[in-house]
Amino acid sequence: MADNLIKIGIIGLGRAGWGMHGPELDNFKDKFKIVAGCDIEEEFRKRFADKYACKVYEKVEELVNDPDVELVDVASRSTDHVKHALMGLKAGKYVFLEKPIAVSYNEALKLDKLPAKQKKKLFIRHNRRFEPAFQHIREIIASGILGDVFEIKLRRNGYSRRDDWQTLKKCGGGQLLNWGPHIVDHALCFLESPVKEIWSDLKRIAAVGDAEDHVHIILKGRNGKVVDLEISGGAAISEPEYLVLGTKGALECRGNEIKLRYLDPSVVLSERKASPATPKAGFGSPDKLTWIEKTINVDPQLKVNMNSIWEYLYESIRNGKPFPITWKQSLEVMRVVSESKRGTGF
Repeated sequence: MADNLIKIGIIGLGRAGWGMHGPELDNFKDKFKIVAGCDIEEEFRKRFADKYACKVYEKVEELVNDPDVELVDVASRSTDHVKHALMGLKAGKYVFLEKPIAVSYNEALKLDKLPAKQKKKLFIRHNRRFEPAFQHIREIIASGILGDVFEIKLRRNGYSRRDDWQTLKKCGGGQLLNWGPHIVDHALCFLESPVKEIWSDLKRIAAVGDAEDHVHIILKGRNGKVVDLEISGGAAISEPEYLVLGTKGALECRGNEIKLRYLDPSVVLSERKASPATPKAGFGSPDKLTWIEKTINVDPQLKVNMNSIWEYLYESIRNGKPFPITWKQSLEVMRVVSESKRGTGF
């Protein structure tokens, strides 16, 4: 099995490369081997070499041209993502690209214009596609118990006076490029339709830098469905991460708990007609509806978590299986992100 390991080199050994990608890969030593790392910070290179007993480089050119590196994992700063991805692809490597894929839709088009042979080697790390709660909610919607879903609200709220580069516009900071790709990806999956309308409002509330830390976007699909998403570092009280409204019921999800309320499908509703006549006392709601209400733990039938993306990546590279996050989907996420910024000053 060792000769079938994918040899990986990580660009960017900070919070993403060192703090997330490396520890995640520790769970897949039967599939991946870290053979190189790259960072401009000597301290980061040293600790990486000490832990993984691998080569380390200061220059990206050295890593992408290392013959031992088969897969380049781009975990550098957002403003360098496209540049480093292009370097890896042009060197003939597979590339695993951290979100955001670019800092704008126009920049992302540089990747879109690559020859098909190179673009086939590009994989996007929208790992929150495999959040158990997201997967479970999609399964509940597909079951039909909520009826036809017409509106979904997505929230990621908190309050923080954040002061790092992720709060600076010149560094590609702001919630829309940080958390935005994850939640916009969720929104587009729930929408199940091309986007017809985009409304957005961006503000800086609590963050110390000059980039937005409060994002509110409403997407309307051609199918009439609406997804209302909010990502905020300036909301002192949080709403449920998910609220799904359907014609026969609804659900909300906080953390690992899903609350459901839906009409009992075994009870047939009587035929009703609205009347223009003067009503009697009351407000015209004579039905006695039978509701099913329950609270369940997040436990999807498809057993996935955010680390599952590495397994899908391995199967795609080694066994030619389709990668579940397509380039077309990732590019549409970036289009929505850029359109949501238009005219906001951010």
